[in-house]
Amino acid sequence: MPTYTTLRIDKDANQPRIARLLLNRPERLNAINDEMPREIRAAVDWANADDEVHVIVVEGAGKGFCGGYDLSLFGEGEIDHPCQQERAPWDPMVDYAFMKRNTEDFMSLWRSPKPTIAKVHGAAVAGGSDIALCCDLLVMADDARIGYMPTRVWGCPTTAMWTYRLGAMRAKEMMFTGNVIDGRTAAAWGLANEAVPMDRLEAVTMALAERIAGVPRSHLAMHKMVVNQAMLSMGLEQTQMMATVFDGITRHNPEGLWFRRYAQEAGFKEAVQWRDSGKPIPEGDEARALVREMDARKAAANQAIEKDK
Repeated sequence: MPTYTTLRIDKDANQPRIARLLLNRPERLNAINDEMPREIRAAVDWANADDEVHVIVVEGAGKGFCGGYDLSLFGEGEIDHPCQQERAPWDPMVDYAFMKRNTEDFMSLWRSPKPTIAKVHGAAVAGGSDIALCCDLLVMADDARIGYMPTRVWGCPTTAMWTYRLGAMRAKEMMFTGNVIDGRTAAAWGLANEAVPMDRLEAVTMALAERIAGVPRSHLAMHKMVVNQAMLSMGLEQTQMMATVFDGITRHNPEGLWFRRYAQEAGFKEAVQWRDSGKPIPEGDEARALVREMDARKAAANQAIEKDK
């Protein structure tokens, strides 16, 4: 079987028609690093190439499905990265190329000719919700959580799946508020196929996967292609292009720069607490002024360190 640094994939021990893709960074709540999107695509390609596999179940190791991008690094750190450019004026096409590649890697789950099922416990939030919603079906624990909190500041879901999975009104509610909903609510809204007690999540998900696995591969591929084509006809690819561009803007406009500077100064947990509290987020000229103040404090601190050397 193939080996990866951020995940595992293998055939189910009892039903080899089912491939099981396990996001495997439990010490970081399966947070997305630069390697994970590429490895998801590679794992899906492996399953696609195996004629015995009929369906792919995606799940997370440890306490949850996926906590999103590993933003403690990008938020608090001062690294120069395609999606957080600090040392030179922002190049939107460098940003777009990087994030679009991630989006395409996640969308390998959607484009696979084989049905994909997200089995969600704990949290599937921010970028983790992108992975879950790129799967064809979603089974959640009652108390699992799904949402995209960075829509409040510093993010836009690049896969743009919320509209296609929830409809316009509910998608707008989720995007405008950055709220997180539990599995019961997700099922009631039609986002999840089913929500069940945690102790039944494995059995219910695998029963669904086994039911699907009995259908010929060609039939599954054709049925999936028909539904996917309807989504494409509704402008999915164009919407994802816009969302990916806007995601870069949210990280480099005055509000996004304020959030990053505040995370660097106060800590990422404090920045997230502000973001999610409902407290007004500084914007426009106020955000610019606060960024200048924080940059000045940082420069003064660095000068003091140099003097002490």
